[in-house]
Amino acid sequence: MSIKTSSSDDGRADDNAGLGKPDCPHCGGLGYTIPDVPPVHPRFGRAAACTCRAIEQEMARMDNLLQLSQLGALAACTFDAFIPEGIGLNQAKKLNLKLTCDRARAFAEEPKGWLVLKGGYGCGKTHLAAAIANHRLAMGHPALFISVPDLLDHLRSTYAPSSSVSYDRRFDQVRNTPLLVLDDLGSQSNTEWAQEKLYQIFNHRYNARLPTIITTNEELESIEMRIRSRMVDPGLVQIITILAPDFRRSGVDQEQSDLSTLSLHHDQLFETFDLRQRELPRAQAENLQRAFETAREFAETPQDWLVLNSVAYGNGKTHLAAAIANAVSKRGEQQVLFIMVPDLLDHLRATFNPSSGVRLDKRFDEVKTAPLLVLDDLGTESATAWAREKLYQLFNYRYNARLPTVITTATPVDELDPRLATRMLDGSRCTFFLIEAPSYRGGVKPKRKSRKR
Repeated sequence: MSIKTSSSDDGRADDNAGLGKPDCPHCGGLGYTIPDVPPVHPRFGRAAACTCRAIEQEMARMDNLLQLSQLGALAACTFDAFIPEGIGLNQAKKLNLKLTCDRARAFAEEPKGWLVLKGGYGCGKTHLAAAIANHRLAMGHPALFISVPDLLDHLRSTYAPSSSVSYDRRFDQVRNTPLLVLDDLGSQSNTEWAQEKLYQIFNHRYNARLPTIITTNEELESIEMRIRSRMVDPGLVQIITILAPDFRRSGVDQEQSDLSTLSLHHDQLFETFDLRQRELPRAQAENLQRAFETAREFAETPQDWLVLNSVAYGNGKTHLAAAIANAVSKRGEQQVLFIMVPDLLDHLRATFNPSSGVRLDKRFDEVKTAPLLVLDDLGTESATAWAREKLYQLFNYRYNARLPTVITTATPVDELDPRLATRMLDGSRCTFFLIEAPSYRGGVKPKRKSRKR
């Protein structure tokens, strides 16, 4: 039985047309060539793939890698597009971000072990993880980038009768990919099934020492114990905490939490504080002068606690607390959180709303661990049992950790929750200053000199 073929003008069969580029000068569209070698050569008379076909195959392979990696929406996340000095960061955070970028680049060149990138929302960890994956793809190496919730959804979808891929194949694909990037660990719904699947993936890659990148904004202590134990192995894992705040908050003071209201007190500085020396009796003026000097000394070296107390409102407590916060923030040495106590409790309550974008534990940890916390107007909050418990937890944590804290209150200390008062009155860890000056508003006015007629 013979096979009929039609011939082109140059005498070559059309059966293989379309395998290569029609205008290719080497194969004329066949996709292969016959090497011009002597009859004794091993490759004599044997077809070889044309270079145009090899290029097409490589491009197809790269397309498959890109589709597998799910990096389509993050294709622009490259090292060249990353800003290693950040936006409006202090020197310490600039250095931290640059070192993180350098270590990510090194990992991209030679992936070994695991890389864990920790940090808050928008700090750049996903960009750097995607940049590593994009770099590997550009070098022709496979990489699978996927957020943890999406990964679990893909695994669940394989149970559907209409699924084009089996569960075993999908699961094996994830477990054994040469480079796996798991983005946003901790954002998934932690059902027993989800925890089991993640453990299987982590355990397999841990035992096989397969290069893996993990990003998370969770504290490691909150991650499931079996997974955490593998993430903290110093023999395999690099853990990097990114200190930079949200890149997306352009135009906002990058050194302030979104809880902080310090921007509303931007004009309350030590330079603008009125010592009222010509207005107050000598004893009160000297007391206010000492309060001013105490606050300024605290601002120079924030350590332990400072409590500014008085029986009057509007006599400068908040101004001095804000002046401390502004001075520290201006130096850029540490992040400052300035907030009224009633507002703080409102923010914590707001996390109970199902539409809240942040959990209570994350919000509360942000306040508890703030490098410098200024709590304004303690004692004006609604003293429910829940509020008292939250404030006690906050005070107790910062007291034991000896974290710099400034507190203002117009409530007599013996009327405050005793659990708070005992910590505020500990002279070894707290400077308690009672301001004796009356309110600026409605206080004693300066006497005018009488004119002699």
